[in-house]
Amino acid sequence: MATILCLETATTNCSVALSVNGSVIAFKEDRSSAYTHAEKLHPFIEDVLSQAGISKTNLDAVAVSKGPGSYTGLRIGVSAAKGLCFALDIPLISIPTLNSMIVPVTLASDFKIPLLDARRMEVYSSVFNSKNEEVRETRAEILTEGSFSEYLDKGKVIFLGSGSDKFQKIINHPNAIFMPEAIPSSVDMAEIAERKYKKSDIEDVAYFEPYYLKDFISG
Repeated sequence: MATILCLETATTNCSVALSVNGSVIAFKEDRSSAYTHAEKLHPFIEDVLSQAGISKTNLDAVAVSKGPGSYTGLRIGVSAAKGLCFALDIPLISIPTLNSMIVPVTLASDFKIPLLDARRMEVYSSVFNSKNEEVRETRAEILTEGSFSEYLDKGKVIFLGSGSDKFQKIINHPNAIFMPEAIPSSVDMAEIAERKYKKSDIEDVAYFEPYYLKDFISG
């Protein structure tokens, strides 16, 4: 039974959760539209541990959202996670941001496609089937009217995340369902983190870097 601290900072949501055996027992997040990670991440960590009555020394691992997402947000989250792992001598677990986004989706569909806004008409995207298995790798791509047509022609597709709002404005397809309100959250990292911990699927703390996917863009 693992006690894992989960950090999600890939978007403007500054989110911290504590899980035990894959279940969240405490969490705190700021879903504002501004980046508050530099000011709030460490206080949130302390608040969540206090809520749960658990000391940092009782942590078995730290899980961090690895990206893609905001360069600044990812850098802050990964730096905090690595600092804790170094200080406590515990494993670092990385969670692909788009993978955790589909966890809370319960609406039936043939495909789930998380879309994170990457400025202008570009998004970070990946494609998952009805079993939440990744069937197309993560990419940075420009949205067009023909984007994802090969999946839309096969069945119902849920587009979720900040990038789905601008995609909804350029397509009109009967199989498309949009959930623009969906955002990455530390709460949705817990089950994935627990599975990876049990398999010892961990990172090298010294050399791990966020998955930026493309060159630096401020914000």
